[in-house]
Formats: sequence, C-alpha cells, structure tokens
Amino acid sequence: MKLTARSQSVGLGLALVLSGLLATSCQDTAETDGGTDAGGTPDGAMTDGAMTDGAVTDGAVTDSAVTDSAVTDSAVTDGAVTDGAVTDSALTDGATADAGDTTAPTVVVVPADGAPAFPTNRTVSALFSEAMNPTTLTTASFQLTGPGASAIDGAVTVTASGLRAVFNPLADLDPDTRYEARITTGAEDPAGNALASDFVWTFRTGLDLSLGPDPVLLGGAGNYVILAKSGIDTVPTSAIVGNIGVSPIDSTAVTGFSLTLDATNRFATSSQVTGQVRAADYATPTPSNLTTAVGAMESAYTDAAGRSIPDFTELGSGEIGGRTLVPGLYKWGTGVSISTDVVLHGGPNDVWIFQISGDITQANGTRVTLTGGASPANVFWQTFGQTMIGTTAHFEGIVLCQTAIVVGTGASVNGRLLAQTAVTLDANAITQPAM
Repeated sequence: MKLTARSQSVGLGLALVLSGLLATSCQDTAETDGGTDAGGTPDGAMTDGAMTDGAVTDGAVTDSAVTDSAVTDSAVTDGAVTDGAVTDSALTDGATADAGDTTAPTVVVVPADGAPAFPTNRTVSALFSEAMNPTTLTTASFQLTGPGASAIDGAVTVTASGLRAVFNPLADLDPDTRYEARITTGAEDPAGNALASDFVWTFRTGLDLSLGPDPVLLGGAGNYVILAKSGIDTVPTSAIVGNIGVSPIDSTAVTGFSLTLDATNRFATSSQVTGQVRAADYATPTPSNLTTAVGAMESAYTDAAGRSIPDFTELGSGEIGGRTLVPGLYKWGTGVSISTDVVLHGGPNDVWIFQISGDITQANGTRVTLTGGASPANVFWQTFGQTMIGTTAHFEGIVLCQTAIVVGTGASVNGRLLAQTAVTLDANAITQPAM
C-alpha cells in the first residue's frame, strides 16, 4: 500500500502505531481477490483512485473495465484483461461460434434411399452429423414431393439437440406410390456451413400402416453390431456377426479376440468375428469413421431419450417379465427387470422404444421373443444404467447404453450393443439384425 506524503513524515514510533490501524481501515474499502499478504493487508487492496486507466491488478476490475456485461463473472481471470482488450458485445452470454468450423454437415435419412414399402403413416426423418441451425430447416429446405412433382403439405420440426429434423405430412401418404424427398443447401449448421449439395432420395410406400413411434436413426453407428468407447472384451469363444469397433480407446482395449491386423492397417480380423474389428489407432480413414460412428451412437441415445408423450409409463413398476408388449413408447424412472420371458408382438414396420432411467437386468435363462413379424432393428432399449443379460438368456433389439453392457456366459443377442463405456462378453453369440 502506498502511504500519503503526510503519513511518511510521521516519526517511526507513530508509524508503528498507525500500521495496525491502516490495515484495518484499508480493508473496509479495498477491492481484493480474497487473499491477504503477510502483513495482514488484503492482497491487491486499492484505495479510491488507486487503479489508473487500463491497469488490472491481481483480478481486480473496476466498473468501467468491461463494458455492457460483455464478459460473464468467470470470463476474466487475474491480469487477463488490459485496457481496451474487450470491447462492447465482444462476447455474448459466454458463448461464441466456432470460427474455425468449415466442415459441411452430412445426413442420413429414414426411409433410406430406394426403400420399397415405407409405411404410409410414417414421418420422413433426417439425422445430421452435427447440431444444425433450426431456423434453416423449414419446408423450404426440407421438401417432400409426390407423383408429378406435386409438393406434399407438411410441417418440419427439429429436436432440441438440433441433430434430427422431421417432415411430418399433414395426411397419410398414398399407398404403393413413389415419393422424392430433398434437403437443400439451405440447411446450415450454426457456423453457417451448408450441406455440400442438395441431398435427394426416393422411396416407395407400401400398403400397410405402422404402429409405435418413429424409429431411432443410428447413422454411422448402424455399421457396427458392437460399438464401445472404452473397450470390448470377451472370454473365448464368442461368435459375432457384424463389425465391432472402439473409439476413442485404441485396439489394446479389444481383448480376448486374438486379433490379426490386416495388411492395410485399417482393421483387424478375428476367428470370433464375421466382419471387421476397427479401432481408433488403425490407419486412415478408420479413426475419423469411428469418431463419426460414436457421435451417431451418442446422437441416437439422445434422440431415444428425448422422445416425449409415452404410451406407457412405469409399466409393472419396472418388471416386464411375463408380459406381451405392443408397439409404443415406454418410459420408466427406475430400472427394468426381465425375470421371466417377455414377448414383443407386432408387424415388421412397428417400433418399440424403451426409455429406462436405471439398469436393464435380465435373469438367467430367460428370453425376449419377437412375434408377428416384428424386427429387432425396430426395437430400441435406451438405458442410462448398465445392461446385464443373464447366463444363457436371449435378448432382442438395439441397446443404447450410457454405461456398460455385460452379457453373461452363453447368452445370445439378436440386435446391436452400443455402449458409451465398455462391452463385456463371455462365450456369446451376437448377431446384427437385418436392415
């Protein structure tokens, strides 16, 4: 602290007396960063007018140092801002657009291009590789036309995540009719990057309606029967049909498979896998493809978890063993137990989505069975907790798991295991569903 000239002229004895008083007096009015120095004076304390224009000392900023609330409370650290460094509206609410983002978004769609028998009462959906600017997704940029290029009336909605857009026709589509859908370059991400070109695809409707919610779009995650972020391990011998992959963890986290690296270094093979084993440390383009697939897996989880207006809530207090479940959206605020066999009955286009806040626990030797032509590709188990499939049990559907998936000895799965941590196998048969 700088004393005035009068204070400096006082004798030594009086200075000693005043030192304690001055420490207390300054502390009452000084701006501090919460610390004190060895002499008891607050660290960085300043009297009125002690800060000159542009001086920022030890985290203290005067009222005029930052204009118009441009920086939030935590945005300025000790000594980080000098006079004029931050101007009015330089930052808004702590968020800035990524000025370096120049990547064009990509998209996958339902129905797929060339689909032959799309249900007449379904919406047309698009899943983007990144969150989009929702104001750019309207009926001007997401279009559906029928015979003679006649426009189909409908509404476009975008999910809260910005990843999924839906064209909802105002009336059911005509049966056995060819339609063309288009997403134009008017669709942009928040950085202003548009699709590289118009995305155009066609499909044909069938004769049947579909029950249940719209299916969850898997995007690049649909290229894997098992996909995990922190590892896949097995106790041999398992039999897996489809590709398996790990990212961002590398191939050392794929254990029990006796991997043989391909000559291209892009994937490995295993006698236990009918397909490829891919990992983040393999050669280009595998790492980027896996990053895309993991992002799609996370987006699919968010999509499934975000579906609203369930058809069934807290069914059986979480115990679904012994029941026959019709297509629909099911929601539980707890875990789900399958203590005895459960049946999912519906047609090949019908959809089930199970939203589960806890674990899925399937008892040893029990079975999840599909009847009526139902497809495991249309059954989605979204769970925040672990998925534990018991010894010799059989499971059907696609698991979108926030944590770990553990498959007991000798159990089988007809579906996909998509985990945001690890997948653990023990002499299992895992088969990807037909698309």
